[in-house]
Amino acid sequence: MRAELEDVLPPGIDSRQIETAQGLSMHYLQAGRAGDPVLLLLHGFPELAFSWRKVMPALAEAGYRVIAPDQRGYGRTTGWSTGYEVDLEPYRMPSLVLDQLALLSVLDIKQVHGVVGHDFGSPVAAWCALIRPDVFKRVVMMSAPFGGAPGFGRRVRRDIDAELAELPVPRKHYQWYYSTRPADAEMLNCKQGLERFLAGYYFLKSSLWAANKPQPLAAWDAQSLARMPGYYILPRELTMAESVEQDCRSENLDRLGEWLTEEALGFYCAEFSRTGFQGGLNWYRASTSGRESRSLRLYAGAQIRVPATFIGGSQDWGIYQTPDALETMADRVCLDFRGQHLIDGAGHWVQQEKPDEVAGLLQRFMSQ
Repeated sequence: MRAELEDVLPPGIDSRQIETAQGLSMHYLQAGRAGDPVLLLLHGFPELAFSWRKVMPALAEAGYRVIAPDQRGYGRTTGWSTGYEVDLEPYRMPSLVLDQLALLSVLDIKQVHGVVGHDFGSPVAAWCALIRPDVFKRVVMMSAPFGGAPGFGRRVRRDIDAELAELPVPRKHYQWYYSTRPADAEMLNCKQGLERFLAGYYFLKSSLWAANKPQPLAAWDAQSLARMPGYYILPRELTMAESVEQDCRSENLDRLGEWLTEEALGFYCAEFSRTGFQGGLNWYRASTSGRESRSLRLYAGAQIRVPATFIGGSQDWGIYQTPDALETMADRVCLDFRGQHLIDGAGHWVQQEKPDEVAGLLQRFMSQ
């Protein structure tokens, strides 16, 4: 089922488009009143500004002006180069932070009361707070802990994907798979169809899949990573779509309607069938290349000084996919860490699965 944006947005959320100095025509959703403290909500992959629809009305009711953009490479934001043969510089973290600053500038917003990021939006939010604490006064990282800026230590860069290939049952890391040329077409034109693929992907990474029993990993090595499900560490011979279909064969995907309606799934399908996945996949290409880490060493040793917190789902493997990241974030990266909250009955898509709990946690943190 296909759905128009205006048909699936809750009352009180407006859809807007604006040109920015970063060369983007930025699409964003907004709720609340001009003049209220601003909250900036940043989505991850494969999501959209639409992914915040369930928490925006409650935050606006609590007295905030809530802004959620389609980030570079996604949805109705245009001005980014599509395809695989593109310059990756605009998809590196400094540029993604600049995208948010440019949006705030054209909206004449001098300061953000809080920036909130989910999934790949989480490190964007963290870097916003680390680089410009004068603009972003609080930060919430969701589902993906932030391990801080890369340092200058003499560490040998491990070829983790090569190590995974040498396991008795060969595997591959999803981020490296997402960095390959065929990934976009293999998901967009998969055998089961885009709607079933996205339904399966959202289902498996949610609390609905009983096999999700996440726990901390011992180390960043192939043996430890291989404990993760196939949507993170795929069977070597399968595409992501094939891996998802394999794990969904005995599942009732109709249960997805417990937190994602047919109309909402239809909207995701309509948007990604129109844009493809490559814009979002270019974020992974930029982050796995090694070049981004070299440029971000400019901030080696820098810490997040504004109040910070972390929210995730208790059934989300994503919070453990980088060993020790939770502890590093709390103990060393954030100088004013206000605690972590793992919500029972939620998986990776925590703000969609448990919106009331997430909205409540955000309100309490923002009002402290």
